[in-house]
Amino acid sequence: MRTLVKRVPIAAQIAATALAMLLVTLIVVRAISHGTEEARVSRAEAEIAILKRALDRYYLDNGTYPAALDVLYNPFASGTPVRYARRYVSDLPQHDPWGNGFFYESDGKMYVLKSFGADGAPGGVGNDSDIAADANTTAAE
Repeated sequence: MRTLVKRVPIAAQIAATALAMLLVTLIVVRAISHGTEEARVSRAEAEIAILKRALDRYYLDNGTYPAALDVLYNPFASGTPVRYARRYVSDLPQHDPWGNGFFYESDGKMYVLKSFGADGAPGGVGNDSDIAADANTTAAE
């Protein structure tokens, strides 16, 4: 007895292969973009920690926190006299990993330093959540 094998048209085979390749590509792109967002969060946390340590060293030297972050890189930037004219960071990051400026506010005695996350707005959840430091947190927080 002879069994008939139904042949699948070549166009259907090509379409199925193309669909499979598209699905694999989408899965890979999603995995890469997820890893990229995790890397951005890690980078923002590292930059906040570096700036926090620099702010704390500045405070120990000068008895006050600077009015602006650029003083950490250029001690004469604000025009405010400083006790120790030195750089506290070798390179001042101007933007967080999402391209938004860091939020910094200080009254001289306390400060708040933040990256507003992927959405660039206060608050948020997940990658949109704020990454922050202030005068009361330790560098490890």
